[in-house]
Amino acid sequence: MATLSAFSSSSPPWPNPNPNPNSDLPDNEEQSERTEPGDVVSPPNSGPTQYVNHNIRDGRPSPSSVPNLLNVSFNQDYGCFATGTDRGFRVYTCDPFREIFRRDFDRGGGIGVVEMRSVTNLMALVGGGSDPQYPLNKVMIWDDFESRCIGELAMRSEVRAVRIQLNRIVVVLEQKIFVYNFDDLKPLHQMETIPNPKGHCAVSQVADSIVLACPGLQKGQVRVEHYASKRTKFIMAHESRIASIALTMDGQLLATASSKGTLVRIFNTMDGVLLQEVRRGADRADIYSMAFSPTAQWLAVSSDKGTVHVFSLKVNVSSPGNDRSPGASNSNPVVASSSSSLSFIKGVLPKYFSSEWSVAQFRLPEGSQYIVAFGHQKNTVVILGMDGSFYRCQFDPVNGGEMIQLEYHNFLKPENVM
Repeated sequence: MATLSAFSSSSPPWPNPNPNPNSDLPDNEEQSERTEPGDVVSPPNSGPTQYVNHNIRDGRPSPSSVPNLLNVSFNQDYGCFATGTDRGFRVYTCDPFREIFRRDFDRGGGIGVVEMRSVTNLMALVGGGSDPQYPLNKVMIWDDFESRCIGELAMRSEVRAVRIQLNRIVVVLEQKIFVYNFDDLKPLHQMETIPNPKGHCAVSQVADSIVLACPGLQKGQVRVEHYASKRTKFIMAHESRIASIALTMDGQLLATASSKGTLVRIFNTMDGVLLQEVRRGADRADIYSMAFSPTAQWLAVSSDKGTVHVFSLKVNVSSPGNDRSPGASNSNPVVASSSSSLSFIKGVLPKYFSSEWSVAQFRLPEGSQYIVAFGHQKNTVVILGMDGSFYRCQFDPVNGGEMIQLEYHNFLKPENVM
C-alpha cells in the first residue's frame, strides 16, 4: 500500500499521548527490563464503525492557513486517503473527491504516520514533525467515534511505518517488523530486516490468506511470509537495495524496484519465480510508490522523474474478481507495441533495447513526491502529492500514450472542505 512520510530526527519532549484530557486511558511507560519490543495499553475493544458526516473540527486559531504535510497514504482499497500534518490528520474520499473529516490538535499536533483501517473509525497514528503529538516510538490506536486513543504499542525505537490488514497491524522499525492481532494487540510474529529507514513493507488484503513482504537480511532480497500456509520465501529480487515493494490484493504477485529505479520486477510470491520485468527508464530514479490494479492487469509506478507510468502485466493470476482470460494480455496491441518493435534484436544488443516499456504515462510537476493507485472508475489512476495535489487521470488500455487529466484539487486548501 502506497504511503509517503517526512521523518524527523529531532527528539523533543513528548506531549500527553492522549489528546483528550478527560480520558482515563492510562499512560504506561515501557519497562526497561522487558525483552518484548512493545507494551500494549488499553487494546481496542470497540467494533469498527463506518465513517459518517462528522462536523469538521479545527482547534487552530487560523483555519485558513495551509498546514505542513508530513504523511499521505491510501486506505486498503484505495477508496480513501489520509494525511498527517503538523497540526493533526485529515481523511478524504477519492471518488468523489471530498474531505470528510479532520482532527487538529490544540498543542503539538504533528502526525508523521496515518494508517486507516479500511473505512472504519479506527486508525493508527504516530507522531512526527518538529512538534509531534505522540512519541515517535509509539503507535496510537485512534477511535474517532470516541475522539480519543484507545490503545498503544510502545516500541524501543522510532516507528518507520504501519500497515493494517483488517485483522492485523504491522509495525515497521528500522531493522525489525512486528505483527500484532488488531483486536487485542497481542504480538503474533516478529522478524529482522536489513536497515529499512523508509519502512518498506506490503501486506495483502484478503482476510483468510495474509501475505507480508518486506526487505530480507541481504541487499536486494525480499522476504515473503505466507501466514495461512506458514511458509517463508526469500527472493533475490535485485543486486541493489530494495526501494519499493507492492503486493496484489491477494498477495499472489509481488512487484519490486531497487535503488537504481530503472527496472521493476514481478514475482510469484509462492515460488519466487520471476514472471515479468518492465522498464521505467534508462536513468536512475527514486521510486516513490507502486500499485497493482484490482485485477492485476496493470501496474502503476511513480518516481522522482515527474512521470507516472502504467505497465501492462502479462501474468495470469487466479484471484477473486480477476476477469482476465488466459492469453488475454497477448491480444492487447499496446503490450505488443511497447516491447516488440525491437524484439528482433533481442540477444544481439543490450537488454535495454528489448525491454517492456510503459503503455501510458502522466507528466507531473517536478519537485514533489507522489504516490499512486488505481481509481474505482474504469481505467483511472489517482495520484497524491506531498504538495497537496490530487489528480485523477484516465488511460487508454488499447492505444496507450499520454493519460488524460480528469480532475485536480489541492487537498490542503480550506475551500476543499466538505
